[in-house]
Amino acid sequence: MACGSCGTTEDGVPKGCKSNGNCASGTCGSGSKLSVFDWLSNMTLPSGQAKFDVYEVRFKNGRKHFFRNTENLTLSMGDVVAVEGTSGHDIGVVSLGGELVKVQLKKKKVTTDSEEILKIYRKASQRDIDVWTEARDKEPETQRKGREIINTLNLQMKLSDVEYQGDGNKATFYYTADARVDFRQLIRELASSFSIRVEMKQVGSRQEAARLGGIGSCGRELCCSTWLTDFRKVTTSAARYQQLSLNPLKLAGQCGKLKCCLNYELDTYLDALKTFPKQEIILKTEKGTAAFVKMDIFKKELWYTYNEERSKWFKLTLDQVLEIIEINKRDETALSLEEYEADFEIIKKVDYENVVGQDSLTRFDTPKKSKKKRNNKSKKKVVVGEDSNQPNSQNQSSQPNQPKRTPRPANKTGNKLDNKGTNNPNQPKKKRPPRENNNPNANSNPNANPNAKNKSARKPNKRRGKKPPTGNDSAEKE
Repeated sequence: MACGSCGTTEDGVPKGCKSNGNCASGTCGSGSKLSVFDWLSNMTLPSGQAKFDVYEVRFKNGRKHFFRNTENLTLSMGDVVAVEGTSGHDIGVVSLGGELVKVQLKKKKVTTDSEEILKIYRKASQRDIDVWTEARDKEPETQRKGREIINTLNLQMKLSDVEYQGDGNKATFYYTADARVDFRQLIRELASSFSIRVEMKQVGSRQEAARLGGIGSCGRELCCSTWLTDFRKVTTSAARYQQLSLNPLKLAGQCGKLKCCLNYELDTYLDALKTFPKQEIILKTEKGTAAFVKMDIFKKELWYTYNEERSKWFKLTLDQVLEIIEINKRDETALSLEEYEADFEIIKKVDYENVVGQDSLTRFDTPKKSKKKRNNKSKKKVVVGEDSNQPNSQNQSSQPNQPKRTPRPANKTGNKLDNKGTNNPNQPKKKRPPRENNNPNANSNPNANPNAKNKSARKPNKRRGKKPPTGNDSAEKE
């Protein structure tokens, strides 16, 4: 039988999984709930040993039963087969075959010669699959009408699911109830309404959640509807050992019972609690007796309080509590809880500062840059004709506490030298070149002065290319 989801070629071979006409994973078309991977399928049997003739067949919502291949059919995982039913025949999907079925029989405590193992008639034909599909389509409407009949009869029960047999002649009604229910009149009403054989089957709340499925509080699909096959007993002591608050709204699953995942880490908590003292032990100190309040298993911390003063709690380490217990065994009283708590804070601070050798958690942070502008003292202008050791005028103006700058040296005539080293007082100073005007609308200002000279249209310097006179030359001329 080819997969219905990935499509087939003209020869009946699936396009996607390329499994030559059958689905080895059992996840295409027929559903993937509680599917099993046959890791022994590629192993050859020893010579002279026949293949195991019992197969595991899956039905609606993960219901599985074992059937014997008496007709020696060539079956593989994913094949749709017609099997023997209580009345008529049923249609299911082969979920497991070969040597792994022996492991499942042993787990379910079913022997190979048991009468519970029924027969496989044949591979399902197209007509069998059509009848099976039509019967499956009737299930939602049958469930709705069945609930209406239950309400009219005032029966204290909840109809959770309806499953039709493959031939459409029989239907199984799954229900949950807190007490015993007399449903004889209900069976008559259902049989006359749908013209079928009716079987009533009571299931627990956990089995109901496993059949219907859903999403848990963890955000994943329910464990009981995906991989969990056996339901172990979950008690409130599992929550107490894990130091959880006994809040039924948080500890209960969709079935209304305690969550199965409370048992997953219970063994780990029990191993960790072996090193902790019993909660009934009373500590004897100089200030009085102290009783247990709570504990933190991961941090190995315990809280105690004085029996005379219950308002204040004292946090101690596991080693400190064990030390006090040893002191009490010698008929001695230990120090007060205040002193132990002070020692605990000191130890905690030292441990925090010396974690893997580090002394600060901000040691890798980049330091903040100073907002003050640093004066670049290394760059100094060297003026011709003056001492190069004199500080720059810019630096002196920015440093008011520095001594005043010495006056510029004069030449023989008594006139001070200018910036070029000449002594001509009437020589105009050279102006800075104009800045580039990036604003194209600068000249379009109506308020601008029309008589102002355009600095960008100056004439080129006539003395360009000539060597400017120096201060030494002017002094020789003088």
